[in-house]
Amino acid sequence: MTAGQKRTGSTKISERTNSSGMTVRRRLFSLLLALALLAALFTGCSGSGSDTDSGEAQTEATGDTASQENGSGETAVELNIIDDNYRNYYEIFVYSFYDSDGDGIGDLNGVTEKLDYIADMGFNGIWLMPIMPSPSYHKYDATDYYDIDPVYGTLEDFENLVEECHSRGIRLIIDMVINHSSSQHEWFITACEYLASLGTDEEPDVTACPYVEYYHFSRTQESGVWYEIPGATAGAEWYYEGEFSSEMPDLNLECEALKAELESIADFWLELGVDGFRMDAAMHFDETDGELNRSILNWLYTYCCETNPDFYMVSEVWAGSSTIESYYLSETPSFFNFPNSSVDGVIEKTAMGTATAEKFVTTMLTDQQTYSAVYADYIDAPFLTNHDQVRVANNLQNNESNMKMACGLLMTMNGSPFVYYGEEIGMKSKGQSDENKRIPMYWSDTDTIGMTVGPENMEQGITSSFAAVDEQLADETSILSYYKEALLMRNQNPEIARGEITIVEELTAGDTAVILKTWEDSTIAILYNTDTEAVTIDLTGTELESMELQNCLTVGEEEITLTDHTVTMPGQSICVLR
Repeated sequence: MTAGQKRTGSTKISERTNSSGMTVRRRLFSLLLALALLAALFTGCSGSGSDTDSGEAQTEATGDTASQENGSGETAVELNIIDDNYRNYYEIFVYSFYDSDGDGIGDLNGVTEKLDYIADMGFNGIWLMPIMPSPSYHKYDATDYYDIDPVYGTLEDFENLVEECHSRGIRLIIDMVINHSSSQHEWFITACEYLASLGTDEEPDVTACPYVEYYHFSRTQESGVWYEIPGATAGAEWYYEGEFSSEMPDLNLECEALKAELESIADFWLELGVDGFRMDAAMHFDETDGELNRSILNWLYTYCCETNPDFYMVSEVWAGSSTIESYYLSETPSFFNFPNSSVDGVIEKTAMGTATAEKFVTTMLTDQQTYSAVYADYIDAPFLTNHDQVRVANNLQNNESNMKMACGLLMTMNGSPFVYYGEEIGMKSKGQSDENKRIPMYWSDTDTIGMTVGPENMEQGITSSFAAVDEQLADETSILSYYKEALLMRNQNPEIARGEITIVEELTAGDTAVILKTWEDSTIAILYNTDTEAVTIDLTGTELESMELQNCLTVGEEEITLTDHTVTMPGQSICVLR
């Protein structure tokens, strides 16, 4: 499907002619007229995936509406995807995603091979976890900021991936890890060797070794986490800061020479076509000085925007709402919405029934009011879980209905939602080990091509409670089909990501909630029933009375209907009215 698509579930019947030609057209016209009359009397839409062909693609048109038929030429779907920094992002740990060369390790060419799968789901943004050379499996400790780790491929492979992403309307952002480097980085090795050569009374000379300013070094162990550099003689010890580990020495981001180096690094990746950076550990640049951290983000964002005005930055600040609010003073676009994520966040709580729909929409409105008051151009970055957290399948105890509901809630939120690879098929994690949260993508039970072995220290035997990708693609009631339907809803209605929220108070109570979202001159309504039982909502006398049913999400095969200004919603369902 191309951009601008509006799905109504209707069927586009090709005009066919027999020897008399017009007879078939007249019959078709009569049939379509009859269907239109029936639709006027009764409007409804059914459960997840019910009118989506499993091979149907969602693709992008720039800021306009368009339509595209599926492979059989039957179903016409319209999208309305705006070419801006509001995106649907898919987070990929390359190591565990798809292996193109048979060595058991995922690689960039493997991501390229799966771009159609990603686009078909409705994602138009990809976040790659670190891809630069590194001694670790996770690669959050770079030894070279100007290259690709050899196990992932080459710079040429990366350029090809960027080109293929852009040809599909997908923007690509990469992890930028500047809080620390690897202890095996040339900068750090050179600095340590130089410092170890100094006598007890000698002070470092930055003209002799500029890298001594790239890190935090001291003759004494300061407060925090400090380690002794190797090789120094007794009585002439030097120490370095490494808040995360001894293998990850902290960089000194107040050093002007280092900042100039980081600008060159940014230029390098922007010239390769990267569309943005995910800023790792942004609140740890300085452990005690949030103002400094914000200024660093603003500096790098402003610098990159001079090269690419559409540059996007989303930053990791794993903290509460008040701290995230303060970080929007950096005037950078996005911070991950950690307070709403994982098992303690309002999305999963609402999905499992321990929080109400009313609480969910109130939280959305509060976030919008709070963050926009600090930075009007903010773009929220909601998500369910990420690579550092227990997966949503574990949190929701493999309850398929609740997992679908969590997806549906996420896809009605403002901003740019992020989905961690495998969430769309209900993949598990195990315990708190990071390796066990980054297990191989489950493509198939029968076709092992492309399957990865996962991180070396990953526990074996972490099996999914749900089918692999290939089976779920063929199942209209699967979790994957629900994700496709939810993303389609989002891609049809740009108001969802961008709209100003109004709660329709008279229709909102407990597990039933109704909101309006207004963007530019267009308003839609989103209706939620998070209870497991069906509800009816009478729209008479409200702003919704003249609206029509646009999109439906149900966790089963039940239908949402709108007749005589009354919406009937089965348990755990969402719909959009326009």
